[in-house]
Amino acid sequence: MNRFLLLLIIIISVASCRQEPKQAMFVQKKSSVDWKPAQEYYLRHITRAIAYLNELSKMPMTGKETQKVFAKARVSFKKAEPYGSYLNPGVGHRANGPALPIVTDDSQKILLPFGLQKIEESIYEGTEDENRYREEISLTIALLKNLQRNIRERELTPQRFFIATHQQLMRIISLSISGFDTPVSYLGLDETIVSLNGLREVYEKSIQELVQVKNTSLDTTFINAVTQATDFVALNKNFETFDRYTFIRDYMNPITRKWVDIRKTLAIWEPVNNQAFNFDAPTFFEEDSFNPDFFAPITNRKPTAEQITLGKKLFFDPKLSQNGKMACVTCHDPKKAWADGMVVNLDKDGNPLQRNTPTLINAAFQQSFFWDGRSPDIMAQITSVFTNDKEFDSSVHQFSSAILKDSAYTKLFREAYPNLSGRNTEIIRAISSYISTLNGFNSKFDKNMRGEEDTFTEEEKLGMNVFMGKGLCATCHFIPLTNGTLPPFFTEHEKEVVGVPETMANKKLDDDLGYYWRHNQELEVHRGMFKTPTVRNSEFTAPYMHNGVYATLEQVMDFYNKGGGGGMGFDLEYQTLPFDELNLSDKEQKALIAFMKTLSDTNVEIYKEDILVNVD
Repeated sequence: MNRFLLLLIIIISVASCRQEPKQAMFVQKKSSVDWKPAQEYYLRHITRAIAYLNELSKMPMTGKETQKVFAKARVSFKKAEPYGSYLNPGVGHRANGPALPIVTDDSQKILLPFGLQKIEESIYEGTEDENRYREEISLTIALLKNLQRNIRERELTPQRFFIATHQQLMRIISLSISGFDTPVSYLGLDETIVSLNGLREVYEKSIQELVQVKNTSLDTTFINAVTQATDFVALNKNFETFDRYTFIRDYMNPITRKWVDIRKTLAIWEPVNNQAFNFDAPTFFEEDSFNPDFFAPITNRKPTAEQITLGKKLFFDPKLSQNGKMACVTCHDPKKAWADGMVVNLDKDGNPLQRNTPTLINAAFQQSFFWDGRSPDIMAQITSVFTNDKEFDSSVHQFSSAILKDSAYTKLFREAYPNLSGRNTEIIRAISSYISTLNGFNSKFDKNMRGEEDTFTEEEKLGMNVFMGKGLCATCHFIPLTNGTLPPFFTEHEKEVVGVPETMANKKLDDDLGYYWRHNQELEVHRGMFKTPTVRNSEFTAPYMHNGVYATLEQVMDFYNKGGGGGMGFDLEYQTLPFDELNLSDKEQKALIAFMKTLSDTNVEIYKEDILVNVD
């Protein structure tokens, strides 16, 4: 194996292991559960996956028999995935991640893609060089052996079991049924059955007996819920017509609700607060399903009401800017869904800024900021606005001294940060705290998924199916957040090259280089790459794309339906869209837009004439 690639695998492994919650950060009560059979289950299946890949390496690259063995390898991997990928998120993701080039952070080298998705592409499309194909298998086996070693050596515990299972349930609704896992073979629905059966099998090998002792009815209803879900998929395995609305609402949500009940009934593990999930939320579609502290900078978690109040006042105050004319609200207007309705806003001198303004609703649930992803967290993003000579153009000393001349602020600062004196940092923290409250998870979509209402029209159901199926929208805009923060670990944010044109005429590629800045503009794979935004509230946030080129959602649908910039004839060697063109009918495109409008929820507080009011 290439020594450099082997070193990469080792680095990914070491970094991934550091992400696991520390033992001291949770309460694990004494348990009578024997976890060894479940651990051996995971180990047995990762070992089988390796054996199937070894078998593949001796077979022709294409053909029905090759596809059968590959499918068996994926089945075994999916059964081992919950624990293996929990222990090593980076390795697990690389083993089953997108078939895209890999850029190393340290050496800035571009590596050819490998992993199960790349092997799938080689087998089903048959266009890869045979020697390269064998190398893909070899490198993927190395990844799986890494997972195998960790599964063997690291004892299964209640914490590891419950977090790993929660993550796998998230994978089912966000990755398996959307086609993200298997974009060429469309084995995702079959693998949904595999994952659910794997959950039941591991449950039976570990905690079932204890659940039966404590609540026999709970055990029965959980097993029944899993069986009903697998039966539903088995009878509806057409990827394009699969009813994801019904599956999530009526089959997956009962499983997650029962799983939360099981964990609480056993009382052998109390959830940690350093994961993306609120483990007590009964589904992934509640207003509090996700843990905002996980996404927040470590220096600004658990903001107080006083800090939020201070941040709110600062958000609307033009005194923060050097010329006294710009405030955060200048570009993020609550009456315009916390965007601005402009192609691009204007800088402090009245000249156009470079890029379109995104909404702030749910911005807290991201892992990078700005269209080019240059800020790693919300505090860094706010700081950049202050120091940008085209925006606030205020050094930290200038804006802090101006603000502190206001006696009203003196009182607010004292209440918000009584034990701190560094006003500059506190201003950034306060604004960040306020923005973290601008969240909307109470849309028509959320209410229907939770079962609070049953109001989706047939067109909206079709649109959701297209979004999560044929349209492949959800392979970049992941359900339920619909942004690019990648489930189930939510530690990285997807960036894509889609080939946005300069004008609506679609004749010329936009010259904005996007994420190309990241490696001193040397890596062509990053040219024209931008962060994947949320599509929630897109009904109200026109115009669209990083340059505001499209005025309507219909125009956006047409762009993607044609295959993005590549489909329009632009030279895009590294375009990342998982399709050439979508071939969506007019009916499907209209349905897709109808579904996207069910994601609207702008009912968050706004500031008007010094009074906070609610706007629906």
